[in-house]
Amino acid sequence: MPLKYAYHPGNVSHSSAPEVNDTVIPLARSLNIELIPLEGATSCGAGIVRQANKRLQLTLNARTFAMAETLGLDIMTPCATTSGNLNEDLHTLNNDPILLAEVNTVLQKTCGLQFNGSISVHHLLHVLVDEVGLDKVTKAVKNPINFNIAGYYGPNMQQSGMCGGDNPFDPSYLEKLIDAIGGTPVIWDSRTQSVGVPGLLSEEPTVLKQSANVIMDAKDEGAEIIVSACNLSHTVLDIYQGKASRQVKYPINMPIIHMTELLDFAFGHHNTRLAQLRTRIAVIGN
Repeated sequence: MPLKYAYHPGNVSHSSAPEVNDTVIPLARSLNIELIPLEGATSCGAGIVRQANKRLQLTLNARTFAMAETLGLDIMTPCATTSGNLNEDLHTLNNDPILLAEVNTVLQKTCGLQFNGSISVHHLLHVLVDEVGLDKVTKAVKNPINFNIAGYYGPNMQQSGMCGGDNPFDPSYLEKLIDAIGGTPVIWDSRTQSVGVPGLLSEEPTVLKQSANVIMDAKDEGAEIIVSACNLSHTVLDIYQGKASRQVKYPINMPIIHMTELLDFAFGHHNTRLAQLRTRIAVIGN
């Protein structure tokens, strides 16, 4: 029987990084994971909506939980930010029955749904290690990814009780996954450090310095590429890398891809992208 989840791609997969959603679908097929789309699910709030209106974010996410509950499925997402925010709001609602009742009143009036607290939220990484199993991941590999790879978790999903069986303070799941697909995992201190995404518009120089420091740490430890489990942080690490390099006046030159892309290449999908990946490492990395 396939594993079955209600699928929430996350904010970035709907907009600036469609490659995440493009690569999740075939990798799930390779591992016999059935994904049921949560049609019409809203943004998780990205930790930003709650700054203006915490109750609004809780209600929007409660609607998403209720949609998954109607399907009788837990939620799976490839986005660390979505995983972290949904888990935080799930914990808040499940531990405040008065608040949950008030939110359910709004849900009933606006969309006819009710949330009963019976679902869980999982990041793809934790599903692969805890539910699929790394032995099955290894068996699915057609193109071993034989690079020195720095796995970047980001801070959002590294919370007690919210990251599967992994250690939230000293995680190892991403390194185990990298090893399972033929790569050599790099151990580096910045793998759970924030790159300050919410401050990008108001404190760009600080964010660029944070990003540059994270990339340089990976490079100093011998990484040829960074693989990110956090889609939102990936935007800063990759797209803003040139600006970050100029901010610190140091060439950092590091190819950075999403975790889902790496897995997709390893499983034999999108082979033209795999060729591009090897070229990026040869040309960009130094």
